[in-house]
Amino acid sequence: MKNTKTCIQNKLLLALSATLLMSGLGLAPDATAAGKLEKEDLKFGFIKLTDMAPLAVAAEKGFFEDEGLFVQIEAQANWKVLLDRVINGELDGAHMLAGQPLGAAIGFGTKADIITAFSMDLNGNAITVSNDIWNQMKPHLPMEAGKPVHPIKADALKPVVEQYKKAGKPFNMGMVFPVSTHNYELRYWLAAGGIKPGYYAPPQDISGQINADALLSVTPPPQMPATLEAGTIYGYCVGEPWNQQAVFKGIGVPVVTDYEIWKNNPEKVFGVSQVWADKYPNTHKAVVKALIRAAMWLDEDNNKNRKEAVEILAQSQYVGADAEVLANSMTGTFEYEKGDKRPMPDFNTFFRNNATYPYYSDAIWYLTQMRRWGQINEFKPDNWYLETVKKVYRPDIYMAAAKELVAEGKAKASDFPAESESGIKPPQSGFIDGIVYDASKPNDYLAKFAIGLKAKQTVSGGKVVE
Repeated sequence: MKNTKTCIQNKLLLALSATLLMSGLGLAPDATAAGKLEKEDLKFGFIKLTDMAPLAVAAEKGFFEDEGLFVQIEAQANWKVLLDRVINGELDGAHMLAGQPLGAAIGFGTKADIITAFSMDLNGNAITVSNDIWNQMKPHLPMEAGKPVHPIKADALKPVVEQYKKAGKPFNMGMVFPVSTHNYELRYWLAAGGIKPGYYAPPQDISGQINADALLSVTPPPQMPATLEAGTIYGYCVGEPWNQQAVFKGIGVPVVTDYEIWKNNPEKVFGVSQVWADKYPNTHKAVVKALIRAAMWLDEDNNKNRKEAVEILAQSQYVGADAEVLANSMTGTFEYEKGDKRPMPDFNTFFRNNATYPYYSDAIWYLTQMRRWGQINEFKPDNWYLETVKKVYRPDIYMAAAKELVAEGKAKASDFPAESESGIKPPQSGFIDGIVYDASKPNDYLAKFAIGLKAKQTVSGGKVVE
């Protein structure tokens, strides 16, 4: 990130240039007030994960400064601390789990009004198991030319979990936060293989382990490999570089990526409080413009800038992992078992496939999973899902930023969804269990799953009640 002295110098130059320009045009400084930034000095939070890249790139490549913004980016201890600091105003905004603004909206955990006008990426996560669990899974895997056939389904893990249950031993796995994509992806993968990941019953029981075959608990992302190595958990779902780190350290094997669980699934978002967005609308739009440009740079010309992006992320103030580990997934490949490196050009997608657009249908999927596992422990009609996400996801702000970039010649109209975009994608396939997701019919979608709440079911007294 540009140092403080440089930022101050640039800020003074920009102010002087603007004043001279307006004077030359015979304009008073307040004549441009309609688009004036309400706040220029900002502090954003993030967790040390590869998918915070748009923030780091926007800072390092000068995209924030192009918008007249002077941004400090600060790593946070965990997702709860990050969310709390956005709510109380210590942070102006943050790299967030896509489920965090939605969880806050429905009051699961902290109740707050958080919105997002920018989706930070698609894909980027994987599920890793310990070497011991991997060796126990191997006899149950289809093989081809001596290598496992991908995608690896949880069917191969089920007999292992059953052995642990017979021996009276809990099968512990880690995920990063109760409303994280990682929690829902891990649960989706396990349930597709017939393994029950457990239910929530708020407010009495928020462990998520009711009637569980596999017990899921929270571990901060950078601590995942060490927790696995210590034997506290037998597997985890996390973003990069913490799956590839397990490969490099020789302590675990990534068995499936989220691209294989749900092709081109939404991952992180950039979130701000509703109060902040209302107070600083022009600043918010400028932030989104800078982040869009960063995402475009990251995916430009078949990822030609990824090597430079890896060098940026490897810096200690950002992700701080070895460049070699970061490059293993960021540059178009993914390594499973040590030496089994396979092409995966879309493992990290930042702009392609409308990755930055905040689709209502993406948000509805998260709400269906909250309902499926009891975080929403009562029936909701279909219209409730869309009404809820419209309070949180703001494609209108995104499109206002996109239009300005097009007008400035920094992007093309074809780079973005059409103006008539409803925010609801057509029914989506590409899930590991073959089930089609139709965002317009969330209750019909939930009814398709053998494991999970549906219709009027609730969790009460430690069991599912019709």
